[in-house]
Amino acid sequence: MTPLALTMGEPAGIGGEITLLAWLRRGDGIPPFFVIDDPDRLKSLASRLGLAVPLRRITAPEDAIACFAEALPVLSIALPVAPTPGQPCLENAAAVIGAIDRAVALAREGRAAAVVTNPINKKILTDSGFRHPGHTEYLAELSGDATAVMMLACAELRVVPVTIHLPLSRAIAVLTTEAIITAGRITAAALRRDFAVSRPRLAVAGLNPHAGEGGTLGREDIEIVAPAVAALRREGIDATGPLSADTMFHAAARRSYDVALCMYHDQALIPIKTIDFDGGVNVTLGLDFIRTSPDHGTAFDIAGTGTANPASLIAALTLAGQMASSRSGDRASAA
Repeated sequence: MTPLALTMGEPAGIGGEITLLAWLRRGDGIPPFFVIDDPDRLKSLASRLGLAVPLRRITAPEDAIACFAEALPVLSIALPVAPTPGQPCLENAAAVIGAIDRAVALAREGRAAAVVTNPINKKILTDSGFRHPGHTEYLAELSGDATAVMMLACAELRVVPVTIHLPLSRAIAVLTTEAIITAGRITAAALRRDFAVSRPRLAVAGLNPHAGEGGTLGREDIEIVAPAVAALRREGIDATGPLSADTMFHAAARRSYDVALCMYHDQALIPIKTIDFDGGVNVTLGLDFIRTSPDHGTAFDIAGTGTANPASLIAALTLAGQMASSRSGDRASAA
């Protein structure tokens, strides 16, 4: 068994707290994992919160399996400054990025089954010189400049935004038929490989209200979205659309597809966060390793208070394990 690699995330946020809480729930079917973090800060945090979480420093991922049942395995990375909950500092930014780099390297070497990332603070990283809009874009670079696609998943819904971290005006301006086709291809392939969906069904949202109302509310759905749907169908992908986004997400509609392909960030994220705010998982498709993450941020307002909910991290760890099993099963079948 190969363990999952969990990154520290922003050390002034709730990442450490939900990591400790997730380990305490290890009997709930969570796969073995190790965290790349500063053991001293985790020890201090556990003491502050009254959490009985023994820590075990490990020197290699392979050591995690043997001790996971009795202690939280920690692959050490030092923080220059002891973090204060809710108050991020530039001095720790390099360690946050270093934890991501190390987790990815271990996953690409096959020594970690997947990468699970705790939430980062983009402003602090940007102020430190980090030049990527977020995790997704950085992980794509680490994966050999892969074309990455962001999926949000919960038990009731999977969504993929074609454009991600862009102002709405910019997202509309850069939306192309080819971008939709590429996202659809990557999503369909990932559903087959990592989610055991043999014939993925893609519901493609229109850009405009009522999918453009036959062109009276904009021609983008006729000229950009519909040709992409037709192209995906010609490739043998079961895609339908463009569909009116305001009727795509009720319970009966969700049963008709495996993933909703949306045109911009909020079109995808509003429905899934409304349906399952605590249990949603962020999945990056198109990489040469598996990556999941909680579908929430650093929550500075509650960091260190003992009120953080670990449900999304637990879901991210569980889904990463399931994806790893599906992917390894495919490799075994191919062999």
